[in-house]
Amino acid sequence: MMKERLVVIGNGMASLRFLERLTERAPGAYDVTVVGAEPKAAYNRVLLSSLLGGEVDEAGCAFRGLDWYEGHGIRLITGAPVTQIDRENGLVMVGEAHVLPFDKLVLAVGSLPIRLPKPGMDLPGVLTFRDLADVAAIRKAAVQHAKAIVIGGGLLGLEAAVGLARLGVDTTLLHVMDRLMERQLDHTAAGLVKRAMEVRGVKVLLKADTATVEGDGKVERLVLSDGTVLPADLVVMSVGVRPNVALAQAAGVEVGRGIKVDDRMQSSDTRIFALGECAEHRGMVYGLVEPAYEQAETLSRHLVGEEAAYTGTSLSTSLKVSGLPVFSAGLIEAPEGAETVLMSDPGLGLYRKLIIGEGKLLGAVFVGDIAEQGWCKTLIRTGEPMAAHRDDLMFGRVAADPQSLAA
Repeated sequence: MMKERLVVIGNGMASLRFLERLTERAPGAYDVTVVGAEPKAAYNRVLLSSLLGGEVDEAGCAFRGLDWYEGHGIRLITGAPVTQIDRENGLVMVGEAHVLPFDKLVLAVGSLPIRLPKPGMDLPGVLTFRDLADVAAIRKAAVQHAKAIVIGGGLLGLEAAVGLARLGVDTTLLHVMDRLMERQLDHTAAGLVKRAMEVRGVKVLLKADTATVEGDGKVERLVLSDGTVLPADLVVMSVGVRPNVALAQAAGVEVGRGIKVDDRMQSSDTRIFALGECAEHRGMVYGLVEPAYEQAETLSRHLVGEEAAYTGTSLSTSLKVSGLPVFSAGLIEAPEGAETVLMSDPGLGLYRKLIIGEGKLLGAVFVGDIAEQGWCKTLIRTGEPMAAHRDDLMFGRVAADPQSLAA
């Protein structure tokens, strides 16, 4: 009996987690082929800023060697963009000539970086920060005495700026909003992050709206909408991403912001599934690793015949900005009728904020000490009453228990 042919388009973190779980649950159940547009096998994108700053090398970003794919009977095709999906005949076109037949197809094609629709964004020296090729291009441009500007005060923008600063490059971070990471942090927490960035040598300009990038054949300066002119040899664009839906859309698969999927990660075509940054589930598109991994878990179970449903992910952010731990989950501002509990020690760079409503934890923002982050995520997700946990969450379990201090 012939095995079903499973083709996976995309070889990023979501794709690899899916393959790991699938082969653990049902080794050899499918005839699997994976096609990745990048020349390298799946690697840890979370470490790109560390790679940029020289803290790790490419080998340190790798997940699985080629022998892992071979050992699990998985054909891996790298450096080969898929150009077309022929749903009628169940075929995937790779490049100009290669054709892969499929019985089931998984789209894990990620997202594409957004470039601001402003003059000069096509000049040499304007780069994005999404993959290994971007890191190599940025490092090549970040020569001694270069002036770099990073546009975007979200997570990736901060990581790019920190990586450049570690290289000793004169780095300025521009953000159009009034605080960094405004979707995850309140003003106080964002202020602590800004200070941490500045301590490490990154100049931060808020409410900074880019008007144009200028230069004679290459980037030479960036002009803000208020007329401020900033010299620049390198501009790194980090203003968000959009789901990569082109292949699915051209094939007639239903798309919205992303490729629309149900709780089994199944698209409008029962043979085609999607997961990760390209997928839209219940109107949500997630740009984080945790939801992608949960989706991969669900899909792997579904494809081996187990009952499985993805119902969504309670969003949280956990990172280190210039060595400063930061955590955010749930709401960051209290809705009407909810309670806000604060603990702040700016001198030590410590801040904790809990949003409580009807006796349940609705949100948390921690800076400096994030030891209780896992507990917070569980309480927010489960809606468990938290009256007995208030002191522990605000001051830490040890500090809240005098007996543990004496022990």
